[in-house]
Amino acid sequence: MGGEDFRLSVDAAEVYEAKFVPAMFGRWAPHLVRAAGVRPGQSVLDVACGTGVVAREAARLLQGRGRVVGLDVNAGMLTVARRVAPELEWVEADAVALPFPDGSFDVVLCQAGLMFLPDPGRALREMARVAVAGGTVAVQVWDELREQTAWTPFYGVVERHAGPDAVDLIGSYWRLGDLVELNEGLAGAGLRTLDTLTRTDTADFPSVEEFVATEVGGTPLRSRLTDEAYARILEGAEDALGPWRTAEGRLELPIRGHIVTARAEPGPR
Repeated sequence: MGGEDFRLSVDAAEVYEAKFVPAMFGRWAPHLVRAAGVRPGQSVLDVACGTGVVAREAARLLQGRGRVVGLDVNAGMLTVARRVAPELEWVEADAVALPFPDGSFDVVLCQAGLMFLPDPGRALREMARVAVAGGTVAVQVWDELREQTAWTPFYGVVERHAGPDAVDLIGSYWRLGDLVELNEGLAGAGLRTLDTLTRTDTADFPSVEEFVATEVGGTPLRSRLTDEAYARILEGAEDALGPWRTAEGRLELPIRGHIVTARAEPGPR
């Protein structure tokens, strides 16, 4: 149930930080960090950190007292993370083989990254392993695609002009939206679910063009498209996303997700 390879170049990671983070991920990071109970004095690991929005939010709550580590396998993402927050600790490593001893962190976080990992269950076991006994592991995933009313018509446009493989790539977001399946994965990793928060927020974009630049230009899909195919997707998106366009031309797209907080149980994992 792993996702597609979502490694980005530095240029694409810059697009991710400039567009995806303010439009989507920056709006969820405070909710994830608060749900995990991050507080001064703790050690916090942000797994699959991307350009580091969750790590930065955790550092803000720590108020200079504690440790924050952001980890990602993608060197391009970490280049941007280091540029934005050079004072934090950034580690290039795989989430399924975390380079830390058992019980290294009070809190382990993963925002919108678990679905892109080749083995989510193994990654959860690793998160549980590096958490202290009784520590917190909190993950955020998007709900299933059937709950994402604004993305479905856009994916139809992408499929028409780039094929089903393109939809499989950018559709990786929704692969872990089944809460029953996710909770089974957490339990199998030695994690006891404490709380689940399901919420709908708005993904806010200045225009349809900016949305396509983010959804396609900020992903590996862009490098697989000709300029002509990209232009056709942009043209089709203008019609498909019309219901969510404001009078000023902005897009306000509903997006639904889950934040699940769990406790690392004592014993081998």
